[in-house]
Amino acid sequence: MNIYVGNLDYRVDENALRSVFERFGNVDDVKVITDKYTGRSKGFGFVTMENNEDAQKAISELNGSTLENRDITVNEARPQKQY
Repeated sequence: MNIYVGNLDYRVDENALRSVFERFGNVDDVKVITDKYTGRSKGFGFVTMENNEDAQKAISELNGSTLENRDITVNEARPQKQY
C-alpha cells in the first residue's frame, strides 16, 4: 500500500521516515519529495508498505502524531489527478 505523509519537517529524510514506519512492518520504499532546483524537501513524502494490514495500522497510529515537533498527516495515497 502506498501511504502519503504530509506536514514533514524539512529536516526529515528518507532514513528517518523509514525508521518510523518500520515499527509497523516491512517497508518497500520511502520517498521524500524534494524541489528539483534546490534539493530541499517539500514537506511531504510517500511510504510503500508490503502488507496492507501493517499499512493501515501505521496510518491509524501515526496520523496526527508528532514527528520532529510537527503534527504529521498520514493517509492512503490517492493517484495524482491528470489534467
